Amino acid sequence: MNLRNIAIIAHVDHGKTTLVDALLKQSGTFRENQKVADRAMDSNDLERERGITILAKCTSVDWQGTRINIVDTPGHADFGGEVERILSMVDGVVLLCDSAEGPLPQTKFVLSKALKLGLRPIVIVNKVDRQDARPHEVHDEVFDLFSTLDASDEQLDFPTLFAVGRDGWAVRDLENDTPKDLTPLFELIVSHVPAPKRDLDAPFSMLATTLESDNFLGRILTGRIATGRIKVNQPIKALSRDGKLLEQGRASKVLAFRGLQRVPVEEAEAGDIIAIAGLTKATVADTLCAMEVTDALPSHPIDPPTLAMTFSVNDSPLAGQEGDKVTSRVIGARLMAEAEGNVAIRIRETDAKDAFEVAGRGELQLGVLIETMRREGFELSISRPRVLFKEENGQRMEPIEEVVIDVDEEFSGTVVEKMAQRKAEMTEMKPSGGGKIRIVFHAPSRGLIGYHGEFLTDTRGTGIMNRLFHGYAPYKGPIEGRRNGVLIATDSGDAVAYALFNLLDRGPQFITPGTKVYGGMIVGEHTKTGDLELNVQKAKKLSNVRAAGKDDAILLPPPRRMTLEDALAYIQDDELVEVTPAAIRLRKKHLDPNERKRASKQGSAA
Repeated sequence: MNLRNIAIIAHVDHGKTTLVDALLKQSGTFRENQKVADRAMDSNDLERERGITILAKCTSVDWQGTRINIVDTPGHADFGGEVERILSMVDGVVLLCDSAEGPLPQTKFVLSKALKLGLRPIVIVNKVDRQDARPHEVHDEVFDLFSTLDASDEQLDFPTLFAVGRDGWAVRDLENDTPKDLTPLFELIVSHVPAPKRDLDAPFSMLATTLESDNFLGRILTGRIATGRIKVNQPIKALSRDGKLLEQGRASKVLAFRGLQRVPVEEAEAGDIIAIAGLTKATVADTLCAMEVTDALPSHPIDPPTLAMTFSVNDSPLAGQEGDKVTSRVIGARLMAEAEGNVAIRIRETDAKDAFEVAGRGELQLGVLIETMRREGFELSISRPRVLFKEENGQRMEPIEEVVIDVDEEFSGTVVEKMAQRKAEMTEMKPSGGGKIRIVFHAPSRGLIGYHGEFLTDTRGTGIMNRLFHGYAPYKGPIEGRRNGVLIATDSGDAVAYALFNLLDRGPQFITPGTKVYGGMIVGEHTKTGDLELNVQKAKKLSNVRAAGKDDAILLPPPRRMTLEDALAYIQDDELVEVTPAAIRLRKKHLDPNERKRASKQGSAA
């Protein structure tokens, strides 16, 4: 059977998963009356809630005698490790670009990785039905991006389609062709993407690119067969990157992708993307092969992590009341299992007992891991995110990000001023259509921690900010952090409305009446710079004396509710986020006030 292996790559929210939906529907994968959820490939609860793709997933469609294996990839920069891994599985890519926003940082990132592997992209200018669409300008910008990334002459001669993925149509000529369906895209994939090179006579070998666990089948490794054939129950072995034997076993299940399902097959051939069960130790980037193979397949290195947090055991007075996975052994085992399947994350045990350093690509990636763990019943204490420095020739280097900001002209001055305070350097400023200005900065990663919420406030919610790791540069000096102090509870118990009402002038509050608090827990933000300890359980004294207005109803403003990402961005180095299945709380690292004073004196002396 004719085979084509393609990946769909783009910046976040440019319509990859929606386009895959349309491809599945038009290829006859679903029955006429079959109910299919929107963004069918986003099967994870968190993916559906956030509207983003987190994990790369495979599917396949049959088109006029050709089977097309499609890999849907994440668009957010924090999950770039997923994209880097799966590009080794495919022979071509479909690059999507929004007809209004044009190429953005992640477009540049994924395209550069595809071009380095020698892939020849098909370009789709998507969402051409937008009111602010500028499809031909965006097409020119994509060509300029190819040139900037040193594309070869073959790669520069890319075919282009104009499409609306949501409505399921694409055309070659936007002015003259009548929109019907995605037939032009199917035809282009078959004609432009080369068939995989197939050496069927060589022994079986395959590079594992994704890993997941199944309650019934155990570890399932997905990848593209490089050479030979594999049959069910065939003896196989796993080799590490450097060619060392990891384990031997049998392929107890061979699964091929058919639509949204993984279907067991008896045999699979070189070029096809399959999943294999039966091994217990093999992981991502290992080579699965026949017993006679001695050399491992080459695997591409993944960009290193730039941000780290400390995951530790929850030791607050409320520990163990809301979650059932609370010990360091269980937390450590869960983190190690995550690091096996996610090559962009690194886990290291710290010197402190009951704590692990988790390094990843960004706040969102680590935030998704924390959210997944709390839903599984874990209780954790999370430290403030910190960037990972490195030494080069005796000089301290820090990670720099390319930040592309689209804002209305009236807010551009405020954004430039705030970014300058964070040691960012402006590299470009130009109109981007629709009365917006596009500003490009190179900013230290540590200066951007916690800025997104402030950015949305400054731009009245209309600004769009996109970030991408750019490289390392010399340390740019200290950056001012949060200016305001916090309000800290002094005792354990339930918060009382009367006490909270009388403390309103101290600053905005994070809790409501009846919330369980404990000594050292952060209950609000102080209006001034220093921290303030206060009693939120002080009840109204009952006496026999009456006064006018004394018994008026207490009206409290709504508290400031923090999401997990907000909390991680808000805390300082001496604070932690307590994460449980039922709550997200802020607290001081040292709950005892005397210990806090001692630690602050030691910190100032250092």
